[in-house]
Amino acid sequence: MFEEIFPQLTLLFGLTVVMVFFAKLIKQPPIIAYLIAGVLAGPIFLNLFNGKQEVFEVFSQLGVILLLFVIGLGLNFNYLKKIGKISLIAGVGQVVFTATLGILLLIALDFSLMTAAYLAVAITFSSTIIITKLLSDKKDTESLYGRCTIGLMLVQDVVAIILMVVLTSFRSGEVGLTALLSLLIFKGIMALGLIFLLAKYVLPFILDKIAKTSEFLFVFTLAWCFGIAYLISQIGFSLEIGAIVAGISLGSSVYQPEISSRIKPLRDFFLIIFFIVLGAGLGLNNLTHAVPTGLILSAFILIGNPLILYVLFRLMGFTRRNSFLAGVTAAQVSEFGFVLLLIGQELGHIGETELAVFTLVAVFTIFTSSYLITYAEKIFVWLKPALELFSKENRSQAEERPVIYDVWIVGYHRIGWKIAEVLKAKKISFAVIDFNPEVIMALKSKNVPAYFGDCSDVEFINELPLNKAKLIISTVPDSENQLALVNNIKSRSPKTTVIANLAEAKYRPLLYSAGADYVMTPHLLGGHWLAQLIKNSELGKLSFTELIKEQEAEIAAGLPINNL
Repeated sequence: MFEEIFPQLTLLFGLTVVMVFFAKLIKQPPIIAYLIAGVLAGPIFLNLFNGKQEVFEVFSQLGVILLLFVIGLGLNFNYLKKIGKISLIAGVGQVVFTATLGILLLIALDFSLMTAAYLAVAITFSSTIIITKLLSDKKDTESLYGRCTIGLMLVQDVVAIILMVVLTSFRSGEVGLTALLSLLIFKGIMALGLIFLLAKYVLPFILDKIAKTSEFLFVFTLAWCFGIAYLISQIGFSLEIGAIVAGISLGSSVYQPEISSRIKPLRDFFLIIFFIVLGAGLGLNNLTHAVPTGLILSAFILIGNPLILYVLFRLMGFTRRNSFLAGVTAAQVSEFGFVLLLIGQELGHIGETELAVFTLVAVFTIFTSSYLITYAEKIFVWLKPALELFSKENRSQAEERPVIYDVWIVGYHRIGWKIAEVLKAKKISFAVIDFNPEVIMALKSKNVPAYFGDCSDVEFINELPLNKAKLIISTVPDSENQLALVNNIKSRSPKTTVIANLAEAKYRPLLYSAGADYVMTPHLLGGHWLAQLIKNSELGKLSFTELIKEQEAEIAAGLPINNL
């Protein structure tokens, strides 16, 4: 068997490499290359599978299991809790509105209610993998809209998991609504109880014993993934739900980052085959019927989805810029959509045409949204006059009208809190700008003026009276955000003193040319402090006891809100 499929596998990956190369040239994510490689390898063109489709489908199913395992592994509920109701409202609202409008649109295109519901729900979810990658490339994962978008993705993942639980319950043949709900609740309690017990009492002991050997940890992770997936499937859920449960049970472990980094290459291998098989499934007949609907749905995702999110974020008090960027970022479909449709196909609820439609939508939306995300700032500037016609700008995303302060601290975490301590002790009026809702709430509880927003958002910054301040201290390390902030402040008030901060010293000339009065570089300041300590002490009599006590006290306090 292996000798029979090896030539096909070799040609398949050779073709995929060529497609990935071209995708990189046009700045597209690899998933586009995989789907196109599948189309070329399928029966329409090269027909590389040649009767061995079943073997490759087994590989693709392993890719789905590992994909869902990694998603479960990365479900950060603590992060979701920090983002709070913003992502919850936006996530649930977007799913409801997109699904509802999608069903109505598909019914108008002569789809049955069942197939319309499946397709409409599938297109509501955006790709966490693609969004995280593109936000990371733009260094926007820690921006206000980036954090909210990632939170939105987590909410979507949770909704998708709930839908998968409901759908896979039909595999056992339960049709009575009361019996189905009772069984779901019972199974849910069992699954959650199993996760809790394993994560709290069993896994820490096992992982501590095996984590010393990375290969052992990798083998154990695979055994755990497939073992828990099989176990959960035996109590009535699907293997897909079992894989998610297995991932969640390991997600709270201190070894989670290493587990994730080691399992992802294997996941990627099987996932490549998964998307290639999907692309190969686009037969000529399906493709002909799928293109018109695929184009209409793609336009709906690329225009309607950003518009829905834009309105939701605006209603929650976000600026036009952040609302627009968050909306555009989510303008593509997700891997979860494929999984949901495959479950529906297995249940006999949908056919191959619906999967073909979704595959085309995936290609169109992922291809287009990659450029939309990359050039979102320029697109916003171009559309801004039109957006201004429909609504007034929100008052700085703050709960109160800003007043005049002597000092503004931009970025509270890491450096800003120490500065705040000194200003409070000297009774100098100051306010804080931060994009972490948790920080803002904690500061307000201590009666410290704090404003929720992003320093790179010009509209937000212009709403604040920064030009009236004597001193502005920015602790944000990103060079582009710092440059935008310094240019904005100095153009409004050249006399205001601005102290900036950079992780990399090479960008200092840019900030100084923009008008920054001083640029902190933490590694240079740290080196200077340590050098002075050595200079003022005898080398053999250096005592760090008090310094260690002070350091430990600060670390134990976590985010040092209580020091204010």
